[in-house]
Amino acid sequence: MDLPETIADSAEAVLVKRKTSFAGDVLKLVSGTAIAQFLGIAASPILTRLYPPEAFGILALFTSITSILGVMVCMRYELAIMLPESDEEAANLLGVSLFFTIIVSLLTVLVVWLVKEPLLYWLNAPGLRPYLWLLPVAVFVSGVFGSLNYWNSRTKHFGRISIAQVSRSVLSTSVQLGLGFVGFATGGTLIGASVGGSALATAVLGGQTWREDKKLFLGSIKWQEMLQEIKRYRKFPLYDTWSALLNTASWQLPVLMLSSFFSSTIVGYYAFGYRILQIPMSFIGSAIGQVFFQRASEAHLRGELAAVVENTFQRLVMIGLFPMLMLTFIGHDLFAVIFGATWAEAGVYTQILSIWAFLWFVSSPLSTIFNTLEKQEFLLKFNMVNFATRFAALYMGGILQEPRIAVSLFAGTGVLVYGYLLLSILTAAGVSLHRIVQILTKPVLMFLPAGSVLLYLFMADSKIEIRLLVAGFLLGLYFLFLIKTQFTFNIIK
Repeated sequence: MDLPETIADSAEAVLVKRKTSFAGDVLKLVSGTAIAQFLGIAASPILTRLYPPEAFGILALFTSITSILGVMVCMRYELAIMLPESDEEAANLLGVSLFFTIIVSLLTVLVVWLVKEPLLYWLNAPGLRPYLWLLPVAVFVSGVFGSLNYWNSRTKHFGRISIAQVSRSVLSTSVQLGLGFVGFATGGTLIGASVGGSALATAVLGGQTWREDKKLFLGSIKWQEMLQEIKRYRKFPLYDTWSALLNTASWQLPVLMLSSFFSSTIVGYYAFGYRILQIPMSFIGSAIGQVFFQRASEAHLRGELAAVVENTFQRLVMIGLFPMLMLTFIGHDLFAVIFGATWAEAGVYTQILSIWAFLWFVSSPLSTIFNTLEKQEFLLKFNMVNFATRFAALYMGGILQEPRIAVSLFAGTGVLVYGYLLLSILTAAGVSLHRIVQILTKPVLMFLPAGSVLLYLFMADSKIEIRLLVAGFLLGLYFLFLIKTQFTFNIIK
């Protein structure tokens, strides 16, 4: 059956826009993320001197709860938006995602009302009480943004996503700084600014999407078609929702359990250290992963998935391994100098977590191939194991009443579990074990001279400023090497 002319024209325009390079798409996302992250990084040394660790701990608890609830908000149908060949089918999946967002957000109001008191008691966080009413708002915003994000990834409007990311960062950072300077340096300020920034980003992305794609939406989205898509992609809510819920809950376990066993201050140290570790993931990893998912979906249909996965893996390793190894040496010094002596303990946590962080930096973008191959069952089993090992590690550390031991056990189990995940991803895609070892070995060998220099400086008890300057110089040389050797992201045309 022929499409109406307006819809056909819209679909043709979308197809034209899809003829872009992997490097170009990554650059669009990275440019927006770079600006957003730059604002966050630039503001962090000021924020850490305005806000106490406890305030960051309250923000981390709120974000953890929102993240867990947010997993279910679209019932994972937002992931399916990338898969249909037809944009009309994808538009109906967008409608499905937004429909479930409304339903789940309304249910969140009831859930918060029913479990508020037990939750505050278990988390040992009475300071969170005044801000729980914002949870349904944050969940709704995350659902709408997630749905629009995947739609714009499908149509390769990565520039829109970049604009939204910058809008979020500008508003949230400005409010946090402004209110912090005038004396409102509390966890509530951090929470309000975060939710407000997300709401602005969603409004910006939604406005741009509606302005250009409304004819396609109005001509395509129908209740009957939405029902068909719900049935067609039922594996996403049946398997991926629980898998993602376990995954997200396992990510948030450190914040929740550290709060329960210790205090919001310890949570603040961990959360801020984790935030700094997450910067490379947000800056490059998420951008690559988002574009990779779209490219992998196309490559799978052409039988070229192995080449895409191997090349993406190689680039992620070259970008991430050297800096993370460097962080194992200088984490404490870096935090003490840049963020203030109060935050040196957070730097110790980053040293402990760095190798684990590298493994999830690499495996997270690549793990979308299980959705491409519609093997959500594997991710469900993996996340069950991941959750169980993390819970056991953190519980043991909590019983021992030693935060560093708790974080170390958490990191140790993470290295084992995410190492297994990465190996499973690569073998499922057809990448040989020999090639995997080759790719991992190169940056390790390149780091050995740099690591030897840093080890000598520590053994010689050199000044902290000298150690950081040398580390920065060595890191700069490494990335200069990547640039000089024309390191690119041209994974597949």
